[in-house]
Amino acid sequence: MEVSEKIPSFPGDPKAEFKNIATIAKHGCNERRLSFNSHFSTHVDSPYHMLSNGKKLEEYPADTFIGEATIIDARNLAKITKEEIPNKITTPFLLFYTSHTTKIHAPDFFKKNPVITSDAAEEIIKHKVKIVGIDSFTPDNYPYTVHKILFRRDILILENLVNLDKLPPRCKLYIAPLNLREADGAPARVYAQI
Repeated sequence: MEVSEKIPSFPGDPKAEFKNIATIAKHGCNERRLSFNSHFSTHVDSPYHMLSNGKKLEEYPADTFIGEATIIDARNLAKITKEEIPNKITTPFLLFYTSHTTKIHAPDFFKKNPVITSDAAEEIIKHKVKIVGIDSFTPDNYPYTVHKILFRRDILILENLVNLDKLPPRCKLYIAPLNLREADGAPARVYAQI
């Protein structure tokens, strides 16, 4: 997902701001000032986001963010339950294709989102998955039980993915979060090799 003023911020968060602070005509170069939260646009959540003693994003080695991904077609499901989880997952990444981010500018985008159930999260942790991703702003809603189930097992969460409709059921993924300190999360560029 792009990082721009067109992307809505999570309800209650400050609106992202993008301001030109230099132009070629006036300063000899173009430069912009960017202001947005760590959980804006496509981003990675670390356990520190919701667990006071959870790992911060910078504590994960770089190779955590490169690996094979299994993509599960979860379109038209309000709830992704244990039954949608394959019996055998051999990839470190598991992505859920719900098509929810295609509705990002709809007025109910932050209300009618698909969610992963607790029993599905418990099933996922049995498969030694390192990162769970979804093309929605969250895999669950308040009180964020699924976040916490995954975080307690040091499983990262990748949110607001786009273009999952272009991926085969399995592909190689490269996730490049910003290298922030004390990171509860960070915006990320995500590439699929197909």
